[in-house]
Amino acid sequence: MQPAAATLFAKLWEPHVVTSRPDGRTLLFIDRHLLHDGSFHAFARLREKGIPVAHAELCLATPDHYVPTDAGRSLAMVKDPTVLRVLRDFESNTAAAGVQAFTLGDARQGIVHVVGPEQGFTLPGVTLVCGDSHTSTHGALGALAFGIGASEVAHVLATQCLWQLPPRTMRVLIEGRLAPGVYAKDLALAFIRAIGTSGATGHVVEYAGDGVRGLTIEQRCTLCNMTIEAGAKAGFVGPDDVTFAYLEGRPLAPKGDAWKAAVAYWRTLVTEEGALFDREIALDAGKITPMVTWGTSPEQAIAIDGYVPDLRDARDDDERKGMASALAYMGLASGQPITDAAIDQVFIGSCTNSRIEDLRIVADVVRRIGGRARVPTLVSPGSGAVKRQAEAEGLAATFVAAGLEWREAGCSMCVGMNGETVAPQKRCVSTSNRNFAGRQGRDARTHLVSPATAAATAMLGRLVDVRTVL
Repeated sequence: MQPAAATLFAKLWEPHVVTSRPDGRTLLFIDRHLLHDGSFHAFARLREKGIPVAHAELCLATPDHYVPTDAGRSLAMVKDPTVLRVLRDFESNTAAAGVQAFTLGDARQGIVHVVGPEQGFTLPGVTLVCGDSHTSTHGALGALAFGIGASEVAHVLATQCLWQLPPRTMRVLIEGRLAPGVYAKDLALAFIRAIGTSGATGHVVEYAGDGVRGLTIEQRCTLCNMTIEAGAKAGFVGPDDVTFAYLEGRPLAPKGDAWKAAVAYWRTLVTEEGALFDREIALDAGKITPMVTWGTSPEQAIAIDGYVPDLRDARDDDERKGMASALAYMGLASGQPITDAAIDQVFIGSCTNSRIEDLRIVADVVRRIGGRARVPTLVSPGSGAVKRQAEAEGLAATFVAAGLEWREAGCSMCVGMNGETVAPQKRCVSTSNRNFAGRQGRDARTHLVSPATAAATAMLGRLVDVRTVL
C-alpha cells in the first residue's frame, strides 16, 4: 500500500514532534521565537522560578507595541513613565538572557512581524511563535507560525518546546488574478466575509492556486496576517521561487552552501497531489472588488461601491442583533451607501500593511490625485529599514508634501496606545487588521481597507472606489 499523499502542514508539523500524549496533545520543538516589548510577563515568570532562557540563539526581539512613533529612536525621548519602564525592562531582559534585540535606538527596530521576514529570521519549514495573535503573518514564507499567550512564551523560553493539539486542515484555492485597484487586503477581507470570523476555528489554512502564486511575498504577508481574523490558528503559503528570491541575501538567511542545501529542502515543502484536507474552499480572485468594513468585526465587510446591509437580510435573530449593535456603534444606517460615511482621519500602518510595497502603493495614489490631504492622516512604516527605504525612494517626501504625517516604526494606531488613538465617535479609515469596538480608542469607529483605498480616502476626504483613481 502506498503512503497517503502528504499536505504541506504535515511536512511542517511532523518533523517537529518531540512526543505525543494519549489525549492527542503533541510536544512541538520551536525553531524560532520572536519577542516584543510585551514579553516582560514571561521574563518575570522565569526570574521567579530561577529558570534561564534555554536557546537565546533561536530568539529575536524588537519593541513595537509600546513604542511611541513620534518619540524618536531613544529612550530619553519617551515621556510616559509606564511605557519607559516597559521599554527599559525589554532592554534589560533581552540583554540578561543573551537574546539579540533591536532596541529603540537600533535602525532595524520595528513591528515584529515586519522585522522577522525582512531580516531572514523567518524561513520556510520552521515552526515560529510569538506572543502576538498576528504571528500567522510569517506563514507567507512557508513557516508554521502562530501566536501564543504569555505563559506559553515563558514555556518556550524555558524549554524551546510547546504542547499543542494537532489542528484540522483547510485549503483555500484561489484562482485568477486580482484586478487593478484590488489588493491582498481586499482578498483577505473577502475571504473572511465568506466564511466568517469563526469559519476557520480549529484549522490551519493553506493558501494555494494561481491567485496566490501571483502574489509577492509582501502581499502574501498581508493575506496570512489576516488569517487569524477568520478564527484560524495559522495560515501559510508553500515556498516557491518568489520566496527564495525574497530571502536570498537577507542578514539572517543561510549563506553559501547552506543556502543551496536549504533551498533544496524548501522545494520539498509542497502539498502532494491527492492529499486530503478537512475542508476546502475556492475563491475567484478576479471577482473580488475593493472592500471596506462597515461594522465592528472583519467579517462585516462589503464592496466599496456597496450599501450598508439591511437588518432584514440577517440569517437569524442572533445575527440581526449583532448587526444592529454594530450599526449603532458605527453610526450607520441600513441601506446607506458606505461611501456616504463621513471620514475624520486615516491611519496607514500596522503589521498588515506597512511594508515598502504598501507605501509605494500609497505614494502612487497620492501622486495621481495630487494636492493636499483632506483629513488628518498618519503613516507609520513597519520598520526602520522600511522607513529608510521609503525616504530613499522619495515616498516619504511625497507623503509630507501632501500633508500626511510621516512617523517612526511601531504598532501605532492599530493598538491605540501612546495617544495615537481615534477620538470617541470619530471615524477612521485604517489599513490595520481589527475594527473591534474600542480597538483604536474609546468609542472609535474603524473601517478596514487596503493601502490604496486609505490613500484615496486621505486625499479626497471620503471613502472612494480607488479604481476610479487608477
